[in-house]
Amino acid sequence: MSARFPGRKLSVLRLTVLAVVVGVAGYSMLFGWNRYEDARAAESTGAFFAGYVDVTATPTYAFEDPAVQTGGSVMLSFIVADAERPCVPSWGTYYTLDQAESALDLDRRVARLVQDGGEVTVSFGGLLNDELGTACTDPDALQDAYAAVVDRYRLSTVDLDIEGENLKDVEAGERRAEAMAALQAERAGTDRPLNVWLTLPVAPTGLTADGTAAVAQFLAAGVDLAGVNVMTMDYGGSRTEGMSMLTASQNAAEATHRQLQVLYQRAGQDIGPQAAWRKIGITPMIGQNDVKGEVFTLDDAVAFNAFALERGAGRMSMWSLNRDATCSQNYADTTVVSDSCSGIDQQGLAFAPILGADFEGRAATLSDEPLVEETPEALVEDDPETSPYPIWSDVGTYRTEDRVVWHGNVYVAKYWTQGDVPDNPVLQAEETPWTLLGPVLPNERPVPVVTAPAGLYPEWDPETVYGRGDRILVDGRVYEAKWWSQRDSPEAAEQGSDASPWMKLDDAALVKLLGTEPEEG
Repeated sequence: MSARFPGRKLSVLRLTVLAVVVGVAGYSMLFGWNRYEDARAAESTGAFFAGYVDVTATPTYAFEDPAVQTGGSVMLSFIVADAERPCVPSWGTYYTLDQAESALDLDRRVARLVQDGGEVTVSFGGLLNDELGTACTDPDALQDAYAAVVDRYRLSTVDLDIEGENLKDVEAGERRAEAMAALQAERAGTDRPLNVWLTLPVAPTGLTADGTAAVAQFLAAGVDLAGVNVMTMDYGGSRTEGMSMLTASQNAAEATHRQLQVLYQRAGQDIGPQAAWRKIGITPMIGQNDVKGEVFTLDDAVAFNAFALERGAGRMSMWSLNRDATCSQNYADTTVVSDSCSGIDQQGLAFAPILGADFEGRAATLSDEPLVEETPEALVEDDPETSPYPIWSDVGTYRTEDRVVWHGNVYVAKYWTQGDVPDNPVLQAEETPWTLLGPVLPNERPVPVVTAPAGLYPEWDPETVYGRGDRILVDGRVYEAKWWSQRDSPEAAEQGSDASPWMKLDDAALVKLLGTEPEEG
């Protein structure tokens, strides 16, 4: 080399400087590549909004109604262990899956939302009851219980809301994680893989020790977590004096973001900061929180949405869609949490469109492409042999709560009607006597007609004086007097009149009265 470059030699100092320059250049290239990969990983997934719906709360929230849909995605809650059978899933311990369909029309309402291009996800757990992994100690039965819910509602995304005693139970956490890993493995490579979100309580300083342990359990079990959703609410003493709910919630999200990167690193799965934000979900409790003095305002919602979008959070939720309204004047103490209103004056606005603004992805696909099952354009031919309810007829007479099937959908009468086509297009809902419940479900069969036997109660007589509680029989249906009555025909009650002194017993009451289930028709 000295022959080609006379008079110039590489000193030790020059070699050192050269090595440093090359090293810095290499590090910069590697750092730049890692940032590129991180950004690409974040961009490959979408961000979605799905408000929680308390399925068993009253009044029932009509999540399937297009007038109340907020982006098309809802998070139905909560599936927990049945109070008597620990490995049987139930809605809040109140309804088994079959009972929820019978009493709440839940399957049909889910099908209707999906039919309209919406998306249904389901949350397991919550604070008040035993999550399935806590109560069911048989691993195979536990996996079957989760699968029963996933299969019944054709889910692509589930949410595990683990808090309270459920979160402290380490063995339950291991069972839960292993069951989810097994379900994901079964569905990998199919047209409906399973996305799993873990929802956990949080403080302004981040996840609790129990929370980070739960995430570590899922990663160790091999669960491919779609993300960790933190409940930015009910901080209590963890929120320092003077700290606003907005600041506390932003701090909680930032802290969880840092924790999540560490947890993935310890599990041998390094993820960049942008990809980590895509695995963060945030769920405020709108209005009055469970802790007095904690109020999440509409202004907080605007700022929190902007914060989440700027950071690139993968999910925004809220508790709950049931509560997204101003309380009525009859609700005396708004500092006490209601499950049907927010506790603040919302000034005619709703939290859902504010928090969900610009969250345009899908929970199922984590992309911008909607997962919509195609429906044929041709009208469905209704089959009386398999239809769960009578096929609508233009000469039929229908009364309040009567159900019919028409063009593959189930409708319920709002009041007495004859000749009104159930799917006749109208501008306003009040223009039709019919309410669409949803599509006829696969494998449905005719619902047995419940009638009372002749002689169970006297037939109605216009000359008889009836007192409160007296019962009569009309065409196999039982009516009960609400107050003193004479010459008041039960027909008004059939037509839904509140002024009628008669109340018709529904099928459930009649079955209970007769003491036997009706036979299948």
